[in-house]
Amino acid sequence: MRVLIANDDGYLAPGLVALVEACRSLGQVDVVAPEQNCSGTSNSLTLHRPLSVFRAGAGPSAGFHVVNGTPSDCVHVGLTGLLEQRPDLVISGLNNGPNMGDDTLYSGTVAAAMEGFLSGVPAIAFSLAGRGWAELDAAARTAREIIDAVLASPPSPGAWLLNVNIPSHPQAWQLPRVITRLGRRHASEPVIAQQSPRGDTLWWIGPAGDAREAGPGTDFHACAQGQVSITPLQVDLTDHAGSPGWARRLGLAQAGPGAAA
Repeated sequence: MRVLIANDDGYLAPGLVALVEACRSLGQVDVVAPEQNCSGTSNSLTLHRPLSVFRAGAGPSAGFHVVNGTPSDCVHVGLTGLLEQRPDLVISGLNNGPNMGDDTLYSGTVAAAMEGFLSGVPAIAFSLAGRGWAELDAAARTAREIIDAVLASPPSPGAWLLNVNIPSHPQAWQLPRVITRLGRRHASEPVIAQQSPRGDTLWWIGPAGDAREAGPGTDFHACAQGQVSITPLQVDLTDHAGSPGWARRLGLAQAGPGAAA
């Protein structure tokens, strides 16, 4: 078994170290992680400059491949040239904080896993539903148990992508696990303006909005109920249900199987 592990909190993050240690016995584990915290970078790739890679020195992160780029860069570089062998599984995390609902569109953690999925490699993104690394070892143990369960009964051949959020709980591995769908958030809070010492106006992105759609079945609801949320993801953003309406509204043909080019 060959596994590639990445994250978005940076190669020194405790969540990455804990996840790597929990997965050591899976087989060959390669770590390719960003040099700095890259939370919120989504699926961005660095195209305007070259990337550099170095090996981390002494400490818990010793031996990790470190890239001065984004989480997606890390997995992309790992899959397309850095690693000698193609991994069987890409794992991302453990993230410091949840990645639920609309967060998945911005998350570097989910993006790293998605980069593996886009390259045809099965992938799982893991996040702690609480911040501050509380009960990290319990979360790492839970992640490993989920990995083992998935590998014991994988889907049909081909890549797949899971987004997992684990509550910060001392016995997280004993919590119920449920398959969920993504919830939705309200719009983000307004930007925060500040004055620099030179009198320039600086802008900070405001906090994320509160959960708007968080009823039963959503990832928000599961974690609020003390459950481990497992959400299967896909990349197709097409509004399939709305496509026929757009075709009628614009007087256009709808492309599809057997449709004229």
